[in-house]
Amino acid sequence: MFIFGIAVVFKLFSIQFLQGDKYRALATERVVKDVIIPANRGNVYSVNGNLLATSIPKYDIRIDAITPTSNTFEKYIKPLCDSLSKFSGKSSNQLEKELRQARANKNRYYLLARNIGYSDYIRIRNFPLLELGAYKGGLIVEQTTKREHPMGGIAERTIGYERIDDKGNITRPGIDGAFGLKYLRGIDGKRKKQQIGKGQWKPLSDANEVEPQDGYDVYTTIDVNIQDIAHHALLEQLEKYKADHGCVVVMETKTGEIRAISNLGRNQNGYYYERLNYAVGESHESGSTFKLMALAAAFEDKLVDSSDVVDTERGIISYYGKKVRDSKDGGYGKITISKAFEVSSNTGIVKAIDKAYRNQPEKFVDRLYQMNLNQDLNLPIIGEPKPIIPDPRIKNGRWSGIALQWMAYGYGVSFTPLQTLAFYNAIANDGVMVKPRFLKEVKEFDRVVEPFKEEIINEQICSKETILKLQQLLKNVVEKDHGTGHRLYSENFSMAGKTGTCQKDYRDKEKLNYISSFAGYFPAENPKYSCIVVIHEPDKSVGYYGADVSGPVFKKVAQKIFTDTPIVDEIETLHITEASVESEFEAFYKTAQTYKTIMPDVVGIPAMDAITLLENMHVDIKVKLNGNGIVKSQSIFKNTKLKDKQIVVLTAS
Repeated sequence: MFIFGIAVVFKLFSIQFLQGDKYRALATERVVKDVIIPANRGNVYSVNGNLLATSIPKYDIRIDAITPTSNTFEKYIKPLCDSLSKFSGKSSNQLEKELRQARANKNRYYLLARNIGYSDYIRIRNFPLLELGAYKGGLIVEQTTKREHPMGGIAERTIGYERIDDKGNITRPGIDGAFGLKYLRGIDGKRKKQQIGKGQWKPLSDANEVEPQDGYDVYTTIDVNIQDIAHHALLEQLEKYKADHGCVVVMETKTGEIRAISNLGRNQNGYYYERLNYAVGESHESGSTFKLMALAAAFEDKLVDSSDVVDTERGIISYYGKKVRDSKDGGYGKITISKAFEVSSNTGIVKAIDKAYRNQPEKFVDRLYQMNLNQDLNLPIIGEPKPIIPDPRIKNGRWSGIALQWMAYGYGVSFTPLQTLAFYNAIANDGVMVKPRFLKEVKEFDRVVEPFKEEIINEQICSKETILKLQQLLKNVVEKDHGTGHRLYSENFSMAGKTGTCQKDYRDKEKLNYISSFAGYFPAENPKYSCIVVIHEPDKSVGYYGADVSGPVFKKVAQKIFTDTPIVDEIETLHITEASVESEFEAFYKTAQTYKTIMPDVVGIPAMDAITLLENMHVDIKVKLNGNGIVKSQSIFKNTKLKDKQIVVLTAS
């Protein structure tokens, strides 16, 4: 027993002194922990300063029912319940009964209000008993933040968010996700909480151990007015053609700043919402919009010219048993390459490209590479795929016996809408390819943390001569009685662009569908904006051609932007010189420079000029005019010294 007693004493000594710090730390860890307080994410603004995304603080208010003394509790319980009754609508007696029950059950974490805003939080914490704070009144405040989009569903996917699920998986789409880590997130704070049983934790104090630091504010290039126009124009057309999904992007030509980007997909109930960022992340075969790239390569290599004549052969030609067809039965006969592009003749463009490159297809591919068509745009928004261009030199490079011919009219290649738009924008920008840009600047209050300027991808994608030819082709497509886009023609403003109608799922005829598109810019002569519209799977019974489905969206966007910000026609000043006018002005100027305090001779000059001259002298005189027209007489003679406050009477007729 003595030895056992010695062992117990030794063990107690060991636990108390030798291992005491370890066990005390372990005990503290089990009952007290640091809880992360997420920092408020920075706001996201439009280029106009409109709020696109913001973090709204929300509060849960609880009470530690056993913290107040008995006297304090009894003194304030009734007035507290009266105040809570006015706030919640529950009866004061019922609230008092619940609070007394909480105190009897030793509830140290009783919920009073959940998910309330800041103004309600300030109101509740000033209620009787709660105003005494955490130590005397038992007040417990827990703050969370909620990300909100004031514009609702408009551009919600592009503006984006950051979400973390229960398993720690992070989803970061859009601008908010792309720039969250670097700018928007901020620095989290810390707060100590104590375990009070049943898996509940309460703050140890009102104050935080480490205060969270808010993130920076991000100013995007989005223009809310143009965004609203693009969103509703796209939505209207999707509903009209019962399409599956679509997108529209409007970009400023010179800078690459994205002024609007709308992505709408249909849910099971038939409603459209920002489901995915199709403009950035969905790559698909281009169809006829690729014909511009194909001709750009052929023009630049000087293997094809816009004036060359091609035979469309009644609208059907074959390669290795595979047919290329025109949309017009019987074809267009013999037409120029320019006309083939205007009417979007598949046979005409394919024959021209086949003739130029059939023996050297790698030259065609190399020219596409030189125009940066094989490169992605390196966008900060997550999800952009690389373009697909078949290459005969690459193993498994998607090359086949008909690859060249199919590429010529947009099959076998694949681009996202934004990648296609970057090329069309380069044509509008006289050959300079700029990177599409979503950010204008990052700010901390009024201080600019980081500005963003245009980034040039390629200084000159092709020669000026080729650019001029391509610009004329695009303009002709929309000209009255010319090309496939002639119904978009307007006498009030000019546009240039290309229609596109591409088959989708064409390997299975039962699933065959269409992608309708239109890419271009406006005004045609001095482009301000470029724009692309892509609509997937329109109802074939309603229509599916690019000119009918996507073209009207392009026109509506261009027309409304033009209406809101019309181009001002400036008229140069007309310089009309007349000897008598010139001599009168010279006389007036000479008199004004000579007479400062002496009365000049104003007889014979216009009354208004005489008044102007006299009132600008170095003497404070008052001029009184009788009549209108030319001064006939003056009350003070020429060369008389004038005095302050003197009255000069002029008579005119």
